[in-house]
Amino acid sequence: MVNERVMEKLGILADAAKYDVSCSSALSKRENKNKGLGNAKGYGICHAYTEDGRCVSLLKILLTNHCIFDCAYCVSRKSNDIKRAAFTVQEVVDLTIGFYRRNYIEGLFLSSGIFDNADYTMERLVRIAKKLRLEHNFNGYIHLKAIPGASDELLKEAGLYADRLSVNVEMPTEQSLKLLAPDKNHVDVINPMKYLKNEIIGYKEEKKLNYKAPLFAPAGQSTQMVIGATQESDLEILGMADYFYQQMNMKRVYYSGYVPISYDNRLPAIGTPVPMIRENRLYQADWLVRYYGFNVNEIVGFNQPNLDLDIDPKLGWALRNLNQFPVDINTADLELIKRIPGIGYLSATKIVASRKFKKLMPDDLQKMGIAYSRAKYFLAFATPFQLQKDLTSVQIKDHILNSQKSKYKNDFSNQLALF
Repeated sequence: MVNERVMEKLGILADAAKYDVSCSSALSKRENKNKGLGNAKGYGICHAYTEDGRCVSLLKILLTNHCIFDCAYCVSRKSNDIKRAAFTVQEVVDLTIGFYRRNYIEGLFLSSGIFDNADYTMERLVRIAKKLRLEHNFNGYIHLKAIPGASDELLKEAGLYADRLSVNVEMPTEQSLKLLAPDKNHVDVINPMKYLKNEIIGYKEEKKLNYKAPLFAPAGQSTQMVIGATQESDLEILGMADYFYQQMNMKRVYYSGYVPISYDNRLPAIGTPVPMIRENRLYQADWLVRYYGFNVNEIVGFNQPNLDLDIDPKLGWALRNLNQFPVDINTADLELIKRIPGIGYLSATKIVASRKFKKLMPDDLQKMGIAYSRAKYFLAFATPFQLQKDLTSVQIKDHILNSQKSKYKNDFSNQLALF
């Protein structure tokens, strides 16, 4: 049984962890062995969805919300008058095993404030992962925060026991970080990223030569940026993300809309809406760069540094580049088909595979499940079918917006509530 004091800590430290969104077990392939506990292969955590549609969860907590830093955007900053708590190493281990045995969770996401210094905190995080792996033979997913400023030796040991490591860059630019967290700098974040990148590559090469070589952070590393706390444009944010993908081999960059929690004139006032739509657009743009072959400068640029909030980035690009449309779906190459609004990555591959057997027409595309009401403005067929070649970008945009209903759009129905 979990005693009352541990449950009180759990309530405090689980609530404090909710602001960290950089958690996913994607790409981890740690398999169960020696009749141990758990299995991270093919699973996700933090209410993520696996490829077959399963929703899975994790124990997501901070080791402590004590912190030596006073970052204005952080609820755990040292100047904030909140209730503080800290787990012991054994308490986190017991909670993880206990919740796993009850089938509450399938893994652990563990972050932390900074106790006294980076090494002291990182050493405790590593001890927890090490105990789970070696003493309890736990093979479930473990995501650890790599504390900026921790020694390379501790980072290396963390990578041997964790599936994924993450070092949060927090603010998109050095200037913003200095404004809101004067004691921090980007160098302390970039250096451990570089170290982890090199170690991950090195262990992968060793694994090719020796299949018995140990795993090292098999799900790679990730980071998180807070958006909306400062005035960076989407061009700056996506440019930084692209740097992480290209130079750090980052698996994921997460974008977290700032939740106003502080009476501080450097930050948006309490009550300011969380930029949820902007956050969603950044994720969509990020997806286009990683999987659809887009360059950041095709999505945003100096002439348009911010993403449109009323339409998704792919549609925005298409409306700015109508000279590339309409596209003949039966002859275009895969890369161009992926750029058509309303056609996703998998649908594009289905189209290319299907046209080997017959000439595709609108009803064929609709059967494939594409968003034809959107795609039709950018398609051409050998036999004309409601072609919209003469519409301007403004007209196409209006037609599409009028035909869709966003989950973010206010419902102005005058229906009264029953209670």
